[in-house]
Amino acid sequence: MRRARQLMERRHFDQALALAQQLAAEVPENRDVLYLVAVNLRYLGRLPEALQALQRLNQLHPDFGRLHQERGHCLRTQGKRGEAIAAYRRAVELNPSLPASWRNLAVLCREEGLSREADYAAIVAGNLAKLPAAVVSSNSVFAEGDTLLAESMVRQYLQRNPRDIEAMRLLGRIGIKMGVLDDAEFLLESVLEFDPQYHAARYDYATVLIERQKHAQALQQTQRLLALEPGNAAFRTLEANSLVGLGRHEEALRIFHELRAVTPDNHTLHLAIGHAHKTIGQQTEAIESYRRSADARPGFGDAWWSLANLKTYRFSDPEIERMRDYESAATTADEDRLHLCFALGKGLGDRRDIAASFEYYERGNQLKRRGISHDAEHLERNLRRQMQICTAEFFAARSTAGCPERDPIFVVGLPRAGSTLIEQILASHSAVEGTRELADIPRLVHQLNGRETEQAQARYPQILVDLDVREFRALGERYLQETRIYRTDKPRFVDKMPNNFRHIALIHLILPNATIIDARRDPMDCCFSNFRQLFANGQEFTYSLEDIGRYYRIYVEVMRHWERVLPGRIMRVQHEDLLDDLEGNVRRMLDFCGLEFEPACLEFHRTERSVRTASSEQVRRPINREGVDQWRDYEPYLEPLKAALGDLVD
Repeated sequence: MRRARQLMERRHFDQALALAQQLAAEVPENRDVLYLVAVNLRYLGRLPEALQALQRLNQLHPDFGRLHQERGHCLRTQGKRGEAIAAYRRAVELNPSLPASWRNLAVLCREEGLSREADYAAIVAGNLAKLPAAVVSSNSVFAEGDTLLAESMVRQYLQRNPRDIEAMRLLGRIGIKMGVLDDAEFLLESVLEFDPQYHAARYDYATVLIERQKHAQALQQTQRLLALEPGNAAFRTLEANSLVGLGRHEEALRIFHELRAVTPDNHTLHLAIGHAHKTIGQQTEAIESYRRSADARPGFGDAWWSLANLKTYRFSDPEIERMRDYESAATTADEDRLHLCFALGKGLGDRRDIAASFEYYERGNQLKRRGISHDAEHLERNLRRQMQICTAEFFAARSTAGCPERDPIFVVGLPRAGSTLIEQILASHSAVEGTRELADIPRLVHQLNGRETEQAQARYPQILVDLDVREFRALGERYLQETRIYRTDKPRFVDKMPNNFRHIALIHLILPNATIIDARRDPMDCCFSNFRQLFANGQEFTYSLEDIGRYYRIYVEVMRHWERVLPGRIMRVQHEDLLDDLEGNVRRMLDFCGLEFEPACLEFHRTERSVRTASSEQVRRPINREGVDQWRDYEPYLEPLKAALGDLVD
C-alpha cells in the first residue's frame, strides 16, 4: 500500500494501478485497496471504470466518506453537476473534514444557483483551511473509522501544541468512541474553560456526561445550547436523552415525537422512541417503533435485536428470513451483523431450532469479543487482594466508620440472576423507590483508584486501609447526595447494580446500615442467559462461555468471603426459591430490610414504573418458571461452560 501510494504521488498512475489491482486480487474487500484502484483509474482518465470500482466499494463500505468524494470528482469531470453535488453532500455528511468536497460544493452550488448552500460550503472550507493540516487529517481519519490511527496522529500533534483546542476536542471525541470516558470528560471540560463559546465542544461534553450517567449535568449543558438554538434537532435529542437518564420519560417522548414529525425516516430516532416506550411498559408502542426503525434502515441490527430483547416478542417467518438475508449479506457491517446474530439466536431458539440458534449466538459472541478486552486475571487479582485486606479484624477496627443513614438497598450479583425481579418486588412497597442501575459506586471506585498504569499498581483496594473514619463518612454522604436526583420522597431506594458485589467492602465502610441483597441463580442458567444477552455496554466477561464460568466462580468465592467476615450483613435470595415460594421469600426480604409486609409486593407485576434492564417485560408478568433450566436444551454445546464452572455445576 505504501509503495502504491508513493507511485501515485509521483504520478506513475499506471504502475500504482497495477500494484493496487494486484492487491485487490488478494484482498478483494479491503476498503483502502479498492479506493486506490478507483483513484488511479480516474487519474488515468478511465472514468467509467473508476465509477464501476466505486460502485463495488459502495457495496462493501457505503459509509466511507472518501468514496463519495471520489465519485463526486468523477461525475464533475463528466459534467454531471447535479449528481456530483449529491455525491459531495454525502461525502461531507459522513466525513465533515474533507476540504476538497466542501470547495467543490461551494463552486458547483454557485453554478446551480444554490447560493445559500454555496456560501455555507465556502465558510466550512475556509474554516478547515485555517486549521493545522495535522488536525484536519486526524479528524478525517477518525471520521473514516480509523480510531487508533487518529488517536496516534492527534496525540503527536498535541505533544507539540498542548493548548490547541481543536486537537483537544478531537482527542476527547476519540476518548468517547474508545470508552475512555474520564479522559474525554476532562479534555472537553478543559476546551470549554479555554473557550466557553465553543458550542460544538459543549455538545460533545454533554454527550460524554450522558455516557458517564451524569444526566443532571448533561441536561444543564444541553439547556445552555438550547438557549442559543431552541430548534436545533441535535441539541433537542441530547435533551431527551438526558431526560431519559433522569427517568423523565414522558417529557423525553414528547421531544422525540416532535423530532420524528420533522424527520420521519430517522431510524435512530425510532429506536430511541422504542427504548423509551419499553422502559415505561408500553410494549405495543415499543414494537411499533422498533419495526419502523428496521424499515427505515434495512439491515439495522439494533432494531431487530431490540425486538428480540423484549424477551416476550416472537418473530414471524418473514422476519426470520429477512434477518437471515441481512446477516449473510457481504455488505452488512459487523455491528449490524452481531446484533442480527443475537436476534436470530433468540428467534430460532423460540422455534426450538437449537442447533441453528446456538450457531448464531456463538457467531454473535465472537463478533462482539473482537471489539472488547476482558482481563479475567486482573479482576481475580483485584478481588483476591480485597479479600486479603478486608478481614473481619479490618472491619472491626473501622466499626464507627461511614454515614449512618440506611436509605439504600443494594441488590448485587450477576446480570441475568433475577435482580430486576427483586428490585420490582421491593419497588412495589410504598416506602421504597425503584431507581435504575446506578453508576455511583463504580464511579467512587474509579476516583479512589486513580490512574492505573503498568508501572504503578492501582490504589484500590489498598487505599481502603489509608482512609479514616471521616473520609468514609464523607463518601457515604456524597453517594446519598448524588443519588438524590433519582429519588422522590420515599425513605428507602434500590440501587440495583449487579457488579457491585465487587465493592461490598466499600459499601459497608461508607454506608454500614444500608441493606445488601445477593441475587443468586443456578450457575448454568445464569451463565448461559448471559451468553445469550447482548448488553448495551460493559459486561465484557459475558461473550465467552469460559469467561462467564470463570467470572461466576470468582463471584461465588468473593461472596463466601463477605458472608464469612461480615456475618448477617448480606441476605442471599436464590432465584429458584423465590419462584417456588414467592410470599415466603418476599416476607423474608422485607423483614431483612426492616419493612412491614405489603400485599402489593406480591402483585409486583402491576406496579407501574420504568425498568431499563433486559428483564423489563418479564417482571411485568406474574411469577413464572419460564427461565428455569433453559440451558438444558443447549447442553451439548455447553461443555466449555461446565468445565469452567467445575464443581459449581452441581
